This record gives sequence, C-alpha cells and structure tokens, in this order.
Amino acid sequence: MPAGTIGGRRSRRAHRAAVQRKASSLRITGSITALATPFTAEGALDLDAWRRLLQRQLDGGTQAVVVAGSTGEAAALADDEYDALLRAAVEQVGKRIPVLAGTGLSNTAKTVALTRRVAALGADAALVVTPPYVRPTQAGLLAHYRAVADDGALPVVLYNVPGRTGCDLLPETVARLAPHPRIVGIKEARNEPARMDALLPLRNDGFTVLSGDDPTACRAMLAGADGLVSVASNVLPAAFRRLCDLARAGHAPDARALDARLQEPVDFMGVEPNPIPVKAILQRLGIGAGLRLPLTPLSSEHAARADRVAASIAALEDTCAAHAA
Repeated sequence: MPAGTIGGRRSRRAHRAAVQRKASSLRITGSITALATPFTAEGALDLDAWRRLLQRQLDGGTQAVVVAGSTGEAAALADDEYDALLRAAVEQVGKRIPVLAGTGLSNTAKTVALTRRVAALGADAALVVTPPYVRPTQAGLLAHYRAVADDGALPVVLYNVPGRTGCDLLPETVARLAPHPRIVGIKEARNEPARMDALLPLRNDGFTVLSGDDPTACRAMLAGADGLVSVASNVLPAAFRRLCDLARAGHAPDARALDARLQEPVDFMGVEPNPIPVKAILQRLGIGAGLRLPLTPLSSEHAARADRVAASIAALEDTCAAHAA
C-alpha cells in the first residue's frame, strides 16, 4: 500500500464527516434572494454597490442569499471577481444568514472544483444548477449530483431550471438524491402545480423544497414549500419576507392579497430575460449601472414601466417592513 494512503483516507473521511455535520445543522428556508451583481457604468465590478445591496437584504429581513447564480451573471465573472463577491458577502452577512454560492457548471469535475473553492472562501452551501447545454440523462444527473455532494466540500442545494439549461431534473431522480446526507434541498423553477406536488412529499428535516419561480411562489408555499429563491426580492426584500412569512404560516387570504400587490413588479421582471429587468430597477434605486454582453440594457420601450415599478417600491417596502417591526 502506498505511503500516506491510510492517512489520506482518514483525512477524506474526516472531511466528509465535517461537511455532513454542517449539512445536518443547515436548514435553508424562507425568503432567499438570488442576488444580481452590480457593475459600474464602465463595466467593472462595483463592490460598493454590492455591499449596499447586501445591506438592503439584511434590512429587509432576507433569510439567505445566493451569490453568483444565473441572476448574478456568473458566466460573465472572472474568477477573481467571483471570489471578491463571495468574500464580501461572507464578511458582511455571514453568520447572520446563510450564504449560498452558485457552482453549477457543464462538467462534473469542474463543478466539484468550484464547489471546493467556494467552501474555502466561506460559503455555507452550494446552489448547483443542472449541467447547462450538455443535456445529461437522469442517470447522468444522479451521478453528477452524488459526486458533487461527495467531494465538493459543501452541502448542496439542487437547482432545476429546464428553460435555461436544456435538461429537467425529474422528481423521481430528486427522490433518489434527497436521502444523501449532504444534499439539503432543491430550488425548483418549473411552475406547474403538478411538479411542486410531486416534490413536496420529499420534504423532511434534512431536505427542503424551495420555489424558484416568483409568480407562482405564493401558491407553492401555501401548498407546503419551504420558501422561495427570488429575483424580485433584490428590490423588494421586505415584501418578499412578508409574503414568505404569511404563506408558510398558512395565512392564505393575506398572502394572496400581498401576492396580488406584487404582481406588477413580478410581471415586470419577465419583460426581458433575467437579470435585465431587475438590474434596470436596481439602477433606478442607485445600485449598479449595467450588464455585460451579450446581455444589453432594458429596451427603451419598457423604460416608462420600469420608472413606475421603481417608484412604487418604497411604499410597498415601508408597509411590509412595518409589519415586521
């Protein structure tokens, strides 16, 4: 037996045990924001705006954040920019709310390597989207997620968004992954009631089911989902915290009433591909100034609507924050 093999195995076992302990104590629920990444007008990373966005989330009652997901334009970030965003988030909000990092890539080994990198930077969990573009089979997805959970050094939240990735993580595959001690939940962005109904029976103390679709999140949480990973909560953190609290507590009339008030800003987030609309609102709120190609700024035809949505946010946020006070 080669020298060091036994010690190496013991080290790997100890490391996996430590990750498992972390996973067993981590429960990601409630109002979770998939953060946009602010840039300057010249296209550079705007860390000052990033810190103000993080503070806005804390002040609004957001219960976890996602750094460098699809809303965060992860594919447009250099490695040092990704690391700077995550370090700043861990420094500012870590220990108060969980910090998730988007680590899903098209290749398993690269996903494992990125997940290990963000673990070293202090992330609490990895949000791992299904491998984009390559369209793996369900057997491939099963092997992929098990490898990331086994070797990625962080608890894993599965992320299914077929409209962006080209593959669909089916409920029967999720059912085989959910018992893994280091897989702690799923963000499901399909909006059909039947999909959520198929996933909700998998919920337990070690596995949460989260909506990844703002327009149908109220319905999903009233049916039993554990929370929402939201785009619109970048600009409406207090309102989405209030919505999650009401819906998760089963206060259906109040939750639906607030959901109706949120319809206009939520609908606006879909007028062009994410994150174009949310970044247009953030810019109007003084946070960030643009996107990176191939994403382009909001079309002029939607500018007046963006102005109306931005103007309506303060009153709605104040009302919802007053309920939390």
